[in-house]
Amino acid sequence: MAVMTLTRSTIGKKVIMAVTGLIWIGYVVVHMYGNLKVFFGADYFNTYAEGLRVFGEPILGPLHFLLIARTVLIVAILAHIWAAVTLTRQAQTARPQRYIVTKRVTADYAALTMRWGGVAIFFFIVYHLAHLTWGFSVLNTDYLRGDAYHNLVLGFQNPINVVLYLLGVTALGFHLYHGTWSMFQTLGLVNRNSTPSIRGLAWALALLVPIGFAIVPIAVILGITALQ
Repeated sequence: MAVMTLTRSTIGKKVIMAVTGLIWIGYVVVHMYGNLKVFFGADYFNTYAEGLRVFGEPILGPLHFLLIARTVLIVAILAHIWAAVTLTRQAQTARPQRYIVTKRVTADYAALTMRWGGVAIFFFIVYHLAHLTWGFSVLNTDYLRGDAYHNLVLGFQNPINVVLYLLGVTALGFHLYHGTWSMFQTLGLVNRNSTPSIRGLAWALALLVPIGFAIVPIAVILGITALQ
C-alpha cells in the first residue's frame, strides 16, 4: 500500500526521482574514479576491470556483483524516467494552455534544459555501452573482450567517439547540477543555512565529474595515453 501511495502522489514521484538520482550520482562518481585508473597503465587498469568481475568472492560468484549492480542501476534509471515523464504530464495537464509570456528570470539554463538533457544522457548511456561494453564494430573496430585498457584507448582514438563522449558528459554536468539541487529540495534538506553548501556541492559535482570523465578521451586523442 505504501508503495502504491508513493507512485500515485506528486511528492512520492519526486521522492522516487530523488532517490534514484542519488543512486546514479553515486555510480557516476565511482565510475569516473575508476576510469582515471587508466593513467596507471594497461596492467593496472585491466586488473581493476577484472576485479569488478570477481568482486565479493567467495561470498559472491563470478559476475554476481556486476549483475546486482546493473540490475539496481537499470531499475533506478527506469524509475527515474517514469517519474520524470509522469510529473511532466501532470504539469502539462494542470496547465493545458501555455502562458502568453514565459518568465524565465529565475530559471537557470540547467533547469530549462533538464528534460532534454535527460534524454541526451539516456542515449549517451546506450552509445557508451555499445562503444566500450558491447563492442559494436562500427564504434570500436578491434574490440578485445577482456582487455578493457585496449578497448578504451582504441575506441577514443576515433575523434567521433571523443566528440560524442564530450557532448555526453557536458549534458551530464548540467543534469548533475540541477538534479543535485532538486534532490536536496525534495528531501527537505534545503534551508537558509544549508543553501550555500548544497549549491557548492551541486557545482562541484557538475564540474569535477564531467572533467574527470573528459580528461580520459582527451588524453588518448592527444597521445598522452596510448596502447601498450
